[in-house]
Amino acid sequence: MLLKDQIAVVTGAGRGIGRAIAERFAAEGASVVLTARTAAEVEAAAAAIRSHGGRPAGVVADVGKEQDCARIVETARCEFGSVHILVNNAGIFGPVKPVEEITAAEWDEVQAINVRGAFLLTRLVLPEMYARSSGAIVYVSSVAAKAAFPWNAPYAASKAALLALTRSLAAEAARKGVRVNALCPGIVAETQMSQELGRALAERIGISPEKELALALGNVLQARATTAAEVAAAAVFLASDQASGITGQALNVDGGMVFS
Repeated sequence: MLLKDQIAVVTGAGRGIGRAIAERFAAEGASVVLTARTAAEVEAAAAAIRSHGGRPAGVVADVGKEQDCARIVETARCEFGSVHILVNNAGIFGPVKPVEEITAAEWDEVQAINVRGAFLLTRLVLPEMYARSSGAIVYVSSVAAKAAFPWNAPYAASKAALLALTRSLAAEAARKGVRVNALCPGIVAETQMSQELGRALAERIGISPEKELALALGNVLQARATTAAEVAAAAVFLASDQASGITGQALNVDGGMVFS
């Protein structure tokens, strides 16, 4: 087991990529604190892990709120003692609009969940990681941080901010024993976010969602969507000792969609 005896916090773990990461971490031996904003999703994800012999703890929380982030970390410490791994996955896409149509409130909501929440949780777990001289932090960014796509400015900006945070924190943390990396998933068509985005894009350009997905996948070398399980496998790698020599990096898990 790659994560035996590790304690991991995974945000946005109620469905999609976050749930796949939480379940894979548990299968690899980690005790997992999983968070989401919906109680039913938290309970379902925790039950799935428990049914396979894993040790989950669920927290209903909004990572954009400072008090909720503190409660997440406190739960991890009360239930399991400490935090060895933090996966900042929680995120929303936000408005599918050109920049001039986006309101300040819409912009702020995306940044609060996608960037501020990651920052808040990071600053809470770093002191104990530094004291222990070990830890791994993984930010779930996106290919949208690396390539130009229309109608996603708040999301793309937030995901690019996570890459900048990854590099900056890696520079601070490397000699204190903490590794910091990012994942950049491509099209993960099975997720609710991807499906909602596909419908919104299809409506904007006047085609069916099926045609929009086919066009998007035409720009992927593997000509298929990436799976949540594939992203989860990459997250396990970056969080484990197998990646002990890797920090400050952004790993694309996109089937050959972007190349930076």
